[in-house]
Amino acid sequence: MPVRRARQLAALILCAAAACGRGPALVISVDGSSTVYPISEAMAEEFGFASEDRVHVTIATSGTGGGFKTFCAGERDISNASRHIKSSEAALCEANGVEYIELQIAIDGLSVVVNPANTFAQCLTVAELKAIWEPGSTVQLWSEVRPSWPAEPIRLYGAGTNSGTFDSFTETIVGRTGASRTDFSASEDDNVLVQGVEGDRNSLGFFGYAYFAENATRIRAVEIDGGNGCVAPTPETVRSGEYKPLARPLFIYVSLASWERPVVRQFVRFYLEQAERYVPETGYVALRAEDYAALLAGLDTIPVTVDDAP
Repeated sequence: MPVRRARQLAALILCAAAACGRGPALVISVDGSSTVYPISEAMAEEFGFASEDRVHVTIATSGTGGGFKTFCAGERDISNASRHIKSSEAALCEANGVEYIELQIAIDGLSVVVNPANTFAQCLTVAELKAIWEPGSTVQLWSEVRPSWPAEPIRLYGAGTNSGTFDSFTETIVGRTGASRTDFSASEDDNVLVQGVEGDRNSLGFFGYAYFAENATRIRAVEIDGGNGCVAPTPETVRSGEYKPLARPLFIYVSLASWERPVVRQFVRFYLEQAERYVPETGYVALRAEDYAALLAGLDTIPVTVDDAP
């Protein structure tokens, strides 16, 4: 049994013995990126185990764009994001009086994947990916990518349009955020995409590295040639910058109104203090220790006007 799950079970047993259900729980609400979800989930589990208070962290996965909608409406304490906030989203936050902190918490290597039965597509260039995914693309067969490949249909799986992964992929590969052909199976839930690629021998998909790493026996990552040869997504190539151009930062956004609550401040500090340890366990790449230290030091400069809210 994984250590984190064993801890959860132990905590439930202790709660049953000690009547932990007494008193209201402290709730922290999170929404947003399914890519960032595994990191925030791990942090929530560990924080709940370590905290002396009853803390319930709810985490929705409506995609980066969907998360910013609820966050900028003042409905969430924290928004998970696999890209920077857009100007239109920032304007919505401003219109609703929602101020926020942006914190980079990890690095992702956006992964292009195929079914394991596909033994020919070992590497794709950025130009080939663009030809496949750009609006108006007429590419329907693998042989139309390279003549030596079989004349079999390409069936595409990708992040939904509310996903920051969709924005990152289209901006990097096609050259314009949101620009994509529309005839592909889309979902904001990366587990759905994993299942789609696994079940389709002619599939080609993309999503965050953690979902590939967790399912590496079920799907296969394609190496990417960004101009300097074929490179596979690994923690080492992502951290070094060798996995270009599909390495990208991951963020959490914290509402300043929510920052007034001690439990939110404690959770965010715990998140940054433990990120170097737990981010690699989720399949992503941690920042350097000094980067997290700098982020924590920056939190000390944020004024707090109320210190007794739960």
